[in-house]
Amino acid sequence: MKKDVTTPYLIQSISELHSMLKIPKPQHPLVSFVDLSKITCHFDDNLKSVVYSFYTVCIKKGFTGKMKYGQNFYDFDEGVMTFMSPGQVISTEVSVDTAVYGAMLVIHPDFIQNYALAKKIKEYGYFSYSVNEALHLSDKEEMMITGIMKNIDMEYSSSIDPFSQDVMISHIELLLNYCNRFYNRQFITRKNANNTLLTKLENLLSDYFEGDKVQKLGLPTVAYISDELNVSPNYLSDMLRSLTGQSTQHHIHNKIIEKAKELLTTTSLSVSETAFQLGFEYPQSFNKLFKNKTSVSPLEYRSSFN
Repeated sequence: MKKDVTTPYLIQSISELHSMLKIPKPQHPLVSFVDLSKITCHFDDNLKSVVYSFYTVCIKKGFTGKMKYGQNFYDFDEGVMTFMSPGQVISTEVSVDTAVYGAMLVIHPDFIQNYALAKKIKEYGYFSYSVNEALHLSDKEEMMITGIMKNIDMEYSSSIDPFSQDVMISHIELLLNYCNRFYNRQFITRKNANNTLLTKLENLLSDYFEGDKVQKLGLPTVAYISDELNVSPNYLSDMLRSLTGQSTQHHIHNKIIEKAKELLTTTSLSVSETAFQLGFEYPQSFNKLFKNKTSVSPLEYRSSFN
């Protein structure tokens, strides 16, 4: 019976990953360093939609052909990095002339357990970015990343001793910190595109509250906004923080308060009616948010305005 390739294939161990990629067994059960040029099984149906149980950091270089993620094709230039966290569904489709060069670092969560990195790695939002939000490296940045990756590979290939795990985790943390820096640089260098996205966000929120979406859908969510803008939630929030210092949720709250002030000063709606008009299920939630943002209650604001 043929496997339904639309169902994501769960890869639970690094050994299983190596087996599916048709490469030698890993030298460590919880961490691996894979030379992408050695992978020859791009057309395995099982690999078209997979779920990894570990973190992966990829740097793709010298990429030829096209690779499809979800519904879109992406052409990778030199020095492009992608990051995936455990539990993400990765759907790919490759063309017949595909050739991938570069490296993939695979880290099982158990490998960093009891280290500070186990908590810190969850703070790196780029592990939840979409593939089209990849990190594009300059030549200088690529040299730095490649150097750290070589150090990790060297440690991975060396004999295990009592210091091996500590040293490798130090290299991994250094790698991720540099990637965090370079992503923030990318937000700055792509400021024009990001400002366009910010404008679209503002227009989207205005249309949301001016139209009938509040009554149909309730309060706007980060997931809804990011989906409408065709970006991942984490990327949108990180990009907005770099531009405005505020997350997507903050922008939503700001729009709610702006609309609330308008209703409180131009209509005779009660505070409860205003709350329902804005999509709140409970007036208490509206009161709490309004006071948190303005330091006064809705009634106090209305009175002071009058």
